[in-house]
Amino acid sequence: MAVEKTFQEINERIKKGQAVVVTAEELVNMVKEKGVTRVTSEVDVVTTGTFGPMCSSGAFLSLGHSKPRIKMNKVWLNDVPAYSGIAAVDAFIGATEVPEDDPLNSVHPGEFRYGGGHVIQDLVARKKVLLKATGYGTDCYPRREIETEITIDDINEAILFNPRNAYQNYNCAVNLSTRTIYTYLGMLKANLANAHYSTSGQLSPLLKDPMFKTIGVGTRIFLGGGIGYVVWNGTQHFPGVNQDDNGQSYGHAGATLSVLGDLKQMSPRWLVGTSMLGYGATLTVGIGIPIPLLNEEICRYAAAGDDELYAPIMDYSDAFPNLNSSNLGYVSYAELKSGKITVNGKEVPTAPVSSYPRAREIAGTLKQWIQKGDFLLGEPVQLLPNADAGIKVNTLKG
Repeated sequence: MAVEKTFQEINERIKKGQAVVVTAEELVNMVKEKGVTRVTSEVDVVTTGTFGPMCSSGAFLSLGHSKPRIKMNKVWLNDVPAYSGIAAVDAFIGATEVPEDDPLNSVHPGEFRYGGGHVIQDLVARKKVLLKATGYGTDCYPRREIETEITIDDINEAILFNPRNAYQNYNCAVNLSTRTIYTYLGMLKANLANAHYSTSGQLSPLLKDPMFKTIGVGTRIFLGGGIGYVVWNGTQHFPGVNQDDNGQSYGHAGATLSVLGDLKQMSPRWLVGTSMLGYGATLTVGIGIPIPLLNEEICRYAAAGDDELYAPIMDYSDAFPNLNSSNLGYVSYAELKSGKITVNGKEVPTAPVSSYPRAREIAGTLKQWIQKGDFLLGEPVQLLPNADAGIKVNTLKG
């Protein structure tokens, strides 16, 4: 008889301390040993994790009113501009924003020392941040400028809101040209001298539930060391676009998530300001998602190991690879993690931009939270679009 469970049943087991929870890494070996049917009946929740640079991240900050009040028209945090066209004292700091006087025309354009991601990490670390703001003055907001130091505890609300995180799958980037290039996947040496990748493979959240059978609006997650939520599909959410006969994606990075959480609960260990040589500033984010084993189909997807999960190999020297770019084949995450792959007949050393040990730590932490009863599953009120949704990719003309 087929195994069928519900979110409610699993949450009741979590409350009673009876839930069986394993990491996605542990599940791979369990299924090989016991089979899908037995493991589905025995295991309630599988935890996942990823820790890597996620540019489409930022924070909404409600800074609080001064005396007299100011309607903030321009805002800077540690000299990094924040967007203030929201309300009088609300602002959004983006992870990739950089100071206006940063060396944009340095030897490597975009070699930023400090950006929005670093501001977010400093706030989470309870460090003092210099706030500067100007206003144009109104009857109800007469003040025209303010400069003061703040900490995250001095402001009313701090909400991490990341429009595009947790890429389902990412390219393995190489460089076929004769010059070194600088990308969001790091420095790619000329003539196929190295290859970089970013997905955590068998721990990667969206590779463990690729058809979005359990992940949707309202899913409760590990976010930046605290508890967060999936609030929508992420931008550039293209599940199932350009797949080969085996269902492997190429020429794009797949599905994404839009996530939100209370920044005041988070940790600088799991939100890390990052500077990418020749590219710019970003934020390295830790995300972990629990996947309830509601049935055998979900278990089968979640049990895929590194040797069954593939990334497309893309040449980043010909502008930026897009859906019309040709790929150089596929490579398994087992091969990527071995430290070398073969591309065009040449052995190429590999390196991750994301951290697998930290992804493993996230999955383990989430496992402990659930086992202790501190973390219940959030049943989605709406599942996210999957490969059957027929989403098409639009490109700008010009």
